[in-house]
Amino acid sequence: MNLSASYNLVLVEDDLELAELIRDFLQNYEFTIEIVTDGITAVNIILSTQPDLVVLDVMLPGQSGMDVCRAIRPSYHGMILMQTALDDDIDQMMGLELGADDYIVKKVKPRLLLSRIRALLRRQERNSAEGNKDILRLGPLLINLQHRTVSLNQAFIKLTTSEFELLYLLARHVGNVVSRDDIAQHIRGFEYDGLDRSIDRRISRLRRSLHDDPNEPELIKTVRGVGYQLCVPQEDLV
Repeated sequence: MNLSASYNLVLVEDDLELAELIRDFLQNYEFTIEIVTDGITAVNIILSTQPDLVVLDVMLPGQSGMDVCRAIRPSYHGMILMQTALDDDIDQMMGLELGADDYIVKKVKPRLLLSRIRALLRRQERNSAEGNKDILRLGPLLINLQHRTVSLNQAFIKLTTSEFELLYLLARHVGNVVSRDDIAQHIRGFEYDGLDRSIDRRISRLRRSLHDDPNEPELIKTVRGVGYQLCVPQEDLV
């Protein structure tokens, strides 16, 4: 990733003083920041300008951050970083379900926010590079990297951006265990600390999307204490 390049960000935050502090900090790192203070305006600006990344607060006047995420995700192809006021599993799970790519707890230190933003932008560039490759066929599972679509047993499966990336990571290592640390590095850009449950929640949502029984999963297996494994019979691999 070329960190000297300029990226366009939309910061959706109703605390104007805080938003201006964040903007002033990020501008030192070649980011162009547009501040929006309410949810309704945010939807219009994000969809019309298509910024590289959106930093989206959950609590907003007019329309909540969750509603904004739901409204923009079908037509916005950049990254969404949700900001939650508390370390609340419900807010985090809901944001990820609606298509957010990551979340961070307020009030975050500026350098940590910068680190998360950079990690998401690296993912964005990696996704673009991988999108030029061929279709990946794993038995009944077909992953189209160019169009970022998935089908299972010839039925289209709707996945969020994060779910697609997680599935693709497991698919690249089909038959092998992918550790929680490797998943955390790939998805969020930092090491798994042994306490963060977001990886398990992501796996749970991906299983649900793939109709993989969480009690007796056949497609994505849990290897206790190690990580997760995408399982496709060897004779079905192409």
